[in-house]
Formats: sequence, structure tokens, C-alpha cells
Amino acid sequence: MITIRLNGAAREVREGATLGQLVRELALAPEQVAVERNGRIVRRVQHDSIVLAAADEIELVTLVGGG
Repeated sequence: MITIRLNGAAREVREGATLGQLVRELALAPEQVAVERNGRIVRRVQHDSIVLAAADEIELVTLVGGG
């Protein structure tokens, strides 16, 4: 296990886990989530290829529609 910061809070994740796996583990719809890793926006097509590293700072923002 490694420790990352997810939206400001420490979180343990499996070593080798990807951003895509994290989004799915949190039961979030990938098409409704914006992801920032270490201060940089990550395109959705990259989520499954980016492996999380210890001390990564991840910000997840969900998009909500309304009217």
C-alpha cells in the first residue's frame, strides 16, 4: 500500500493502482469527474495509464448538472 492525498486527505491505495482504478473504486462516473494530479489536469483518456505514486496529490471534482 502507498499513501496519496485525495482532496486534501490521506488515503491508502494499492501499489500499482491507476487513476482510473481510483475513480472506479470511489464509484464515480469517469465522464463526470475532472482529475488533477500534482497540480496538473489529467485527460480522461490517460486515467488508466497513469500509475499512482506515493505522495501524489490528487484532486477529484465531480460535475453536476442542473437547471
